[in-house]
Amino acid sequence: MKNDNSEFIIGRHPAVMALKSDQEINKVFIQSGLKSDAISQIIKLAKEKRLVVSNVPKTKLDQMSDHQNHQGVALAVAAYHYATIDDLFDNAAKHGEHPFFLILDELEDPHNLGSIIRTADAAGVHGIIIPRRRAVGLTSVVAKTSTGAIEHVPVARVTNLVQTAKELKERGVWLFGTDMKGTDYRRWNAKGAVALVIGNEGKGISSLLKKNCDEMLTIPMVGHVQSLNASVAASLLIYQGFNSRHPL
Repeated sequence: MKNDNSEFIIGRHPAVMALKSDQEINKVFIQSGLKSDAISQIIKLAKEKRLVVSNVPKTKLDQMSDHQNHQGVALAVAAYHYATIDDLFDNAAKHGEHPFFLILDELEDPHNLGSIIRTADAAGVHGIIIPRRRAVGLTSVVAKTSTGAIEHVPVARVTNLVQTAKELKERGVWLFGTDMKGTDYRRWNAKGAVALVIGNEGKGISSLLKKNCDEMLTIPMVGHVQSLNASVAASLLIYQGFNSRHPL
């Protein structure tokens, strides 16, 4: 899953997941002097793929990773490419299930996106839709935060979320938004073809996109802080979707 820009996958577990996947990898960088079972596994996987492994000083890895926690490992790859809306429907069909999608409206924090991708993979979400502008894309930080889940959840990047929402509705998908006022999320029945819309960290869902939602869901709160981190809220809602689609 790549496009034209070069990128780095950093961290030991994300590196292992990438090396075990079909991700095209150009080169493997290991911090000089590091020895561990995880490092040995990465080197072994790299050699099996006939990849060049370079031992480099920590300062070079710091520079490659923009001073993120790289754990002594970086893979030079082509940046992740994006799926199409049809790819998302095909993924649901491949699993023999009704579509379960996420629409993320201008999410800005790469850690939030990475965490949401991780939860989406765990809960069997068939794909994620993000806007092309004013939102974080698939970066090395997102990949690391997802702990390898980015290899398994297709992400479509579209020009206009409102138009995409209308297209999904024409294809039989019900849209559920998130808002301070709405149906208690614990009553959400996510059976059938559904898409869950998660708003921007500060502004929430845009008014035009909200108008295209079939129902709004809310998470009741009784504490002093009346909002949740976007990835935490998304996780609660995703797992309510999972719970209603796969009841005990």
